[in-house]
Amino acid sequence: MSDAIVSYAALILADAGLDITADNLATLTKAAGASVDQVWINVFATALEGKDLKEILAGFAAAGPAPAASGAGAAASGATEAAAEEAEEEAAEESDDDMGFGLFD
Repeated sequence: MSDAIVSYAALILADAGLDITADNLATLTKAAGASVDQVWINVFATALEGKDLKEILAGFAAAGPAPAASGAGAAASGATEAAAEEAEEEAAEESDDDMGFGLFD
């Protein structure tokens, strides 16, 4: 639970435009009445030192799904599509409707 509390504190600091430091995280979590291990505060402060958390989070939203790599990725993509089509065919073959009975018969 400590990691979640420190995560929220980091988001609050980023939203307020303040630096995400161990001192700021500790102050905010104490002000909220939360008991957090200093380890979590140090981990988050070190990981986010000198980084813009808003920019990091915006990057996730803008990235969307990961594109397939060119070359080998394109061949793997074709193999994946073929496997998906084969799985659909097998599912259609194994359908209860094909056996003469279904859920609502």
